[in-house]
Amino acid sequence: MLDVCLLGTSGMMPLPNRWLTALMTRYNGSNLLIDCGEGTQITIKEKGWSFHSIDIICFTHYHGDHISGLPGLLLSMGNADRTEPVTMIGPKGLERVVNSLRVIAPELPFDIRFIELSGPMEEIRINGYVIQAFRVNHNVVCYGYSIIIERTGRFFPEKAQENNIPQNLWNQLQKGTTIEADGQIYTPDMVLGPKRKGIKLTYCTDTRPVSSIVENAKNADLFICEGMYGEKDKEDKAREHKHMTFHEAAQLAKEAEVQELWLTHYSPSLIRPEEFIKDIKDIFPNVKAGKDRKSITLQFDPNE
Repeated sequence: MLDVCLLGTSGMMPLPNRWLTALMTRYNGSNLLIDCGEGTQITIKEKGWSFHSIDIICFTHYHGDHISGLPGLLLSMGNADRTEPVTMIGPKGLERVVNSLRVIAPELPFDIRFIELSGPMEEIRINGYVIQAFRVNHNVVCYGYSIIIERTGRFFPEKAQENNIPQNLWNQLQKGTTIEADGQIYTPDMVLGPKRKGIKLTYCTDTRPVSSIVENAKNADLFICEGMYGEKDKEDKAREHKHMTFHEAAQLAKEAEVQELWLTHYSPSLIRPEEFIKDIKDIFPNVKAGKDRKSITLQFDPNE
């Protein structure tokens, strides 16, 4: 299962009870963060989660409302006695940007490893996560992310017996490990059925609607998408600044056939986003207005 928490939902500037953009997930003891706007470490604490175990930080882009909380978060992680390395993923220039911010956080008890994105679509496998980064359309280079938890096929002991596999190897094969023993090579498909449906979360913000979003969000269990403006008369402003309206986000969710849509990254002028949700339910019924610390646990399909 994958725990998901929308830590901050404000775009441009923090507001009372609405911190800047950030999302956090937890899976199998590893925590992942997407974006780190001002106030991220505060809302993590308010949620009751820990920043000590954040192993991966992904950035959509380098505007201040998506990265301004990083120096403080790193210092807090260091003060919590973290020593394990942290992997950061983001558009080209990541190491330069982070090192510039670290002028005010120069000494940390852990290493930072950088993965810089340059292609239209890239995949990184780390700590049990499959992270798919895809280019979107903002006024600077910007990426969306799909976070996927894969699920192996069912274990069939009869297959293991038919293939004469020693029982002491079954457990490792179930976990996807290929084993060489006594001159024989044993592969997971010798004991497992077809791969089952996993869990998929797709997150994108600061972009115009583009086909890459639909393609990468296809059949997601949860799609978290920017809704900068709830009002239909703000479409021209959304186009000018390369953001999205609620209606455009709902249309993307419909085309991608996702299970559920949460809206986020609201304009400071959008005080009560929930009031505009009813206007887009005819486009995509299962839509919710995101709010700070809104959470869900995504489960594997029990019928698979």
